[in-house]
Amino acid sequence: MLREIRELGFEFAELSHGTRISLLPGILEAVDAGEMRISSVHNFCPLPMGVNNSAPNLYQFSAERERERDLARRHTIKSLETAVRVKAPLVVLHLGSIDMKNQTDKLLEMVGRGEKETPKYARFCSELDEKREARKGPFFERTKELLKQLLPEAESRGVTLGAENREALEELPFESDFHFMFRELNSPNLAYWHDTGHAQIKENLGFIVHRMHLESLREHLFGFHIHDVQFPGRDHCAPGSGTIDFAALKPMVKPSHIKVFEFSPSLTPEQVRSGVEHVWKIWGADL
Repeated sequence: MLREIRELGFEFAELSHGTRISLLPGILEAVDAGEMRISSVHNFCPLPMGVNNSAPNLYQFSAERERERDLARRHTIKSLETAVRVKAPLVVLHLGSIDMKNQTDKLLEMVGRGEKETPKYARFCSELDEKREARKGPFFERTKELLKQLLPEAESRGVTLGAENREALEELPFESDFHFMFRELNSPNLAYWHDTGHAQIKENLGFIVHRMHLESLREHLFGFHIHDVQFPGRDHCAPGSGTIDFAALKPMVKPSHIKVFEFSPSLTPEQVRSGVEHVWKIWGADL
């Protein structure tokens, strides 16, 4: 796997939340041999025993059950240990969700039918926003409490925790809450991880302006998951094949930021190379 990534021209790879524990020995061998360097690790990595598919939301930081939160803590520490072993500076985190019906897909269907500018859509979004704001309190508090437990673990290992923006409206943190979280937890080992596809989906739904959201968090920004979105919500596409204005994001991009291309496995090598070239032409030396 890592050799194939290397042959596509990449010097670094992220270890994803789909990495089975049985794959780790070969990965470590490749890293130790200098065949590939690891840019970042995505929680949970490796996958918990008995889990064979990608499961970043398997154990939620925001869960009501204490046992689930404890499992989230324990497996995040395993991800931190993996990061240390492969010399990766960051672990990307999903930070939980509110226990409410998923309405994101319904909104995407409405937008896809051209209903975004209708009073019905505006009313639905307003009601949904009120409902999720009213419910988020205890879920977000549990997320922050778990982060408080994990930050000393990250600090002692010299690894940063990257809080990723999410595409689903029910997932945490909401865009408006990132600043409060960073201010309250106030740790140099907690950073913002920006997923271009997730932010674009939120823009397509009318909940944020992608560029403005990224700009508001630039002081906390550690890096990117880079992929494009074909309107309204098909993500993990090759950059240049969708709706993201990468030129608008360029002022917030620094050479020091980690950039991970997060592509659908359905893409061909030619589409991968084309997508990377598209971003390279726009971001240039900052990539």
